[in-house]
Amino acid sequence: MKIAVLQLTSVLDYKTNLETIRGLLKEAKAQGAEAFFMPEVFYSMSDGITPTPYLVEEGNGHYKEIQKLSTDFGMAQIGGSAATLLNGKVVNRAYNFDKNGKDLGHYDKINLFACDLPDKKISEAKNYTAGSDYKVVDLNAVKIGLGICFDMRFSEMALHYRKEGASIITYPAAFTVPTGRAHWHTLLRARAIENQCFVIAAAQWGHHNDRMQTYGHSLVVDPWGDILMDLQEGVKVGVVELDFPKIELIRKSVLMNRPY
Repeated sequence: MKIAVLQLTSVLDYKTNLETIRGLLKEAKAQGAEAFFMPEVFYSMSDGITPTPYLVEEGNGHYKEIQKLSTDFGMAQIGGSAATLLNGKVVNRAYNFDKNGKDLGHYDKINLFACDLPDKKISEAKNYTAGSDYKVVDLNAVKIGLGICFDMRFSEMALHYRKEGASIITYPAAFTVPTGRAHWHTLLRARAIENQCFVIAAAQWGHHNDRMQTYGHSLVVDPWGDILMDLQEGVKVGVVELDFPKIELIRKSVLMNRPY
């Protein structure tokens, strides 16, 4: 499967973000990508103090704008998240569509980020309500386990997806710069190595507003832990082909002795 990974500097205005996304998807389509992965809160990036006013609800105009990205470009869309209104509360929801716009199911972020750094305090719980259920989606017989950003720190979640038969685990992200420099590559490689899966992490990068700056370095990691793609800095798209037979080769070579 040839996949595209988008790295964005999303802002509050969803129309600006969609214009950027569409330009990158045009490049990805020209390179033969069959599916694309987008970052956390790709649709609208708030300042972290108040939620974006552009909230998605199932079937509303914002939902249809996201869905149209798949149908307009004829590519499946996996894992990018958007702030979503659910029963009067806001969740951070990862959306997934096949190339025809069929909704493959969603995942609401369970592990909400909180940090108390010397120069910044962040608590996603101020804006979001945590989800409660893991989610695996099926794309052309490929099982994909869904996480979002901070979820990558919780190895039990990735192990659950491995037990469910996932070949890919995805973590769309808006990682802070200090934690990104310290832990980003290590955590994602660890999740790939210990579960012998591909790990795909489309990331936000750069200055989004006066309060929010993110690390970038969107990654694709193979089941051996090798980094197949690192987008480093900048707004861009990368395309890479996933060699699924490599998963079984590695799993047969390194026997983990787990009751999968």
